[in-house]
Amino acid sequence: MILAIDSSTKSVGVCIYNGSYVLYEKIWHSSRRHTVELPPAIGSALNETGLEFSSLKCIGAAIGPGSFTSLRIGLALAKGLCLSLHLPLVGVPSLDITAYGKCKIASRMICVLKAGRNRFAAQKYLAKTDRWVSDGEVFSATADELENIITEPTIICGEINEEDRKILSRRWRNALISSSAENVRRPANLAEIAWKRYLSGDTDDVVQLEPIYLRTASIPSE
Repeated sequence: MILAIDSSTKSVGVCIYNGSYVLYEKIWHSSRRHTVELPPAIGSALNETGLEFSSLKCIGAAIGPGSFTSLRIGLALAKGLCLSLHLPLVGVPSLDITAYGKCKIASRMICVLKAGRNRFAAQKYLAKTDRWVSDGEVFSATADELENIITEPTIICGEINEEDRKILSRRWRNALISSSAENVRRPANLAEIAWKRYLSGDTDDVVQLEPIYLRTASIPSE
C-alpha cells in the first residue's frame, strides 16, 4: 500500500494505491493553502478507505519542478510521515507524472507546468516501446517560445490554459495539444511509478532528498 502526495503547483493531489487498484484519488485546486489542506486530505483518504497509517508500505512524493513553497510543503510532509512511520520514500519528478501512460500518437512530447510570470517549466520526452523517456534538461519557456521550437508532430501536455492553447495552436500541424482531461497531473500516476520503484528497491534517502527547482536554461531546439 502506498500513499502518494503531489503539491507541485496549485493543482494538488493525494492517492492510495495497493499495487493492483487505485483505492482513493483526490485532485483539487489550492490557492496557496497547501499547509492547511494537505494533512486533512490525507486523513480523509485513510478514513474513506478504512485504512490506518500502519497499512502503508511506502510514500511517494512529487519533487518538482514547481512552486518553491508548495513543493517544500508536500515534500516536508512526506518526509515527516516517513520518519515517524519508518517508511521508505520515493521521489518522482513532477513532469514524469504528467508524461506517464500518455498515448503515443507521436514520437515526441513536451510536458509542462506553470512556473509563474507566464512561463512554463517544460521537459521533452521521446516515445520508447513501453514508456516515455525524458530527453534533455528541464527548461523554462513562454507559450510563444515553446511554439517556436515545435517543428514536427509533438504532443503538448500539462498545465495549459485557454490563452496558451491559442498560442500553441498556431502550430496546428505539429502541436498536438492534449485535452483538458488528459492534461491533469494525476497522483495515481505518481503512486504507480513510485510503487514500481519501491518493489525494485529503488527508494530515496528521506533526509537528503530535495525538490527539483527550475533553473534558467536555454530553450532547446527541435
